[in-house]
Amino acid sequence: MPNDYSGNAAFLRSLADGLTPDPLMTVAEWADNYRILSGRAAAEAGKYRTSRTPYMREIMENLSPSSPVERVVFMKAAQTGATEAGNNFIGFVIHQAPGPILAVQPTVELAKRNSQQRIDPLIDDSEALRKIVAPARSRDSGNTVLAKRFPGGQLVLTGANSATGLRSMPARYVFLDEVDAYPGDVDGEGDPIALAEARTATFGHRKKLFLVSTPTIKGLSRIEREYEASDQRRYFVPCPHCGAMQWLQFERLRWEKGRPETAHYLCEACDAQISESSKTEMLAKGEWRATADGNDPRTRGYHLSALYSPVGWTSWAGIARSWEDAQHNDAALKTAKNVLLGETWMESGEAPDWQRLYDRRERWTPGIVPEKALFLTAGADIQKDRIEIDVWGWGRGLESWLVDHIVIEGGPDRPAAWAELTALCAKTWRHALGTPMQIVRMGVDTGYEAPAVYAWARGQGFDQVAPLKGVDGFNRLSPVSGPTYVDMTAGGKRIRRGVRLWTVAVSTFKSETYRFLRLERPTDEELAAGMTHPPGTIHLPAWAESEWCKQFVAEQLVTVKTRRGFQRLEWQKLRERNEALDCRSYARAAAWIAGIDRWSEDRWEALETELRDGVGAPRPRAGSVSSKQNTRPVSGARDGNWIGRRRGWIS
Repeated sequence: MPNDYSGNAAFLRSLADGLTPDPLMTVAEWADNYRILSGRAAAEAGKYRTSRTPYMREIMENLSPSSPVERVVFMKAAQTGATEAGNNFIGFVIHQAPGPILAVQPTVELAKRNSQQRIDPLIDDSEALRKIVAPARSRDSGNTVLAKRFPGGQLVLTGANSATGLRSMPARYVFLDEVDAYPGDVDGEGDPIALAEARTATFGHRKKLFLVSTPTIKGLSRIEREYEASDQRRYFVPCPHCGAMQWLQFERLRWEKGRPETAHYLCEACDAQISESSKTEMLAKGEWRATADGNDPRTRGYHLSALYSPVGWTSWAGIARSWEDAQHNDAALKTAKNVLLGETWMESGEAPDWQRLYDRRERWTPGIVPEKALFLTAGADIQKDRIEIDVWGWGRGLESWLVDHIVIEGGPDRPAAWAELTALCAKTWRHALGTPMQIVRMGVDTGYEAPAVYAWARGQGFDQVAPLKGVDGFNRLSPVSGPTYVDMTAGGKRIRRGVRLWTVAVSTFKSETYRFLRLERPTDEELAAGMTHPPGTIHLPAWAESEWCKQFVAEQLVTVKTRRGFQRLEWQKLRERNEALDCRSYARAAAWIAGIDRWSEDRWEALETELRDGVGAPRPRAGSVSSKQNTRPVSGARDGNWIGRRRGWIS
């Protein structure tokens, strides 16, 4: 009989393995016996030792089938060993308790990278796993970048931005990594954590979920919300002087100002100074204690800061130095709170005063791009009766200049409006060094009349135009995701996958803009003495009108409560018109897509050299209108003559 599994010995063995009772061995015991850390993926290669990070023992024990706990939540700082604990969980399941595993990263691309940099070494360097997971090069191995088959189960890796991947199979085990970087909604199907958790429904109380993340913004952080709904465990360690048990708090880390190497900890019971040399012994004698009554006894929540990081990883002196360096810099303080303390950052939602922006406008020749602005992006906001566009110049450290503000009369139903927008894509602005510049990339909002935007964008080509879809929420790790391919209709004909659409967490860029607007600026005397503006400084020209300035700060960030009683942050309008702020967000997204956040100093220097040498000036199409007018480049010049694209810098 065709497809008769009774004759398939391999299938029967896999089925039998999947039905065997769960082992009494814990994940921590398995790791100590079988796990080898690869030099390709770990800072400390060799045999895994739970004693190196003793606070991970209880967490891994609760990930073991012998524990009644079903949901383990870990809100943590960087450099605490959480990722390796998750890999131990995966390795244990493959070897000891086979079943379907779903491992989710923020994006599919990160899932692929994690597979190659973490999962492959996990399997290749642990003999116990190497024997039962066939290498990818084997014929019919079932082993690919995003799927690893083994007797009794399969590991599927996917991204939180893929609804298809999240609903791909039932899963007894789920590892959700860096959940604060997940999108708020995936492909219109809802929260990715809820989608992944729904995969475990058929396994009842035999399921295991491991949620891990460095927290981000208070009121929006998923991992903080999950932790606050748990029993909120802290790792208590004994004072080496008096023996009092306490959990380590940053407020009790002390050092002499300007001398972070003097960092020490003050015992909360006896006020004695504890040196970091005592930390290894303290960690070994520590224990987790619940500090709240959890809503569900099957959920355990853990929090850990970098103060607990093992000796040789993140030191107390390093934490003190990073904290000192971050002062007077909101972006750096935010990173320190998240990455070092494992705590959320409270965004300042107060809108800057528009009058202050108006008063500190700067004078430079209208139509000329300032010297430090090395490439241009634009943001276009489509309205019912007009299209508003702002052109921004960008320099090192995300310093930016408003170069132009254009209003095209007529909405998306007026062909002439699209023609004017097309002409704008070919327009040039003269740089202070004399070189003509074009818009490298334009971000166009698709929130109003998306079909018309799709049709126009497709006609321009997606190298210069990026259709954008704004979504709620913050995503510091990846504020722009995509592109995804969207069907469209043109001339009455449906074009499958006709548009490349980018998704933008606009809240991230709005908060960044407000943070940049609050930066302290050097005085004229300090500038004359050689001081420069801080990274991120936003420069507004003297021609910017009061209405534009009001639009630029037309929203504020407020905290609202959800139906479940949790807090979340939401941008709300202070006035009806906010096009300037929206256009800034779209232009910033275009700069992100162009790769500005990843450029090295060498790229900036080469770009500066090309501008100085006059390389990249666009030329009018042969036989077209006068070269004095703004026209499109000649055929083929779009890729060859744009500054920055010439060297393949623009992704």
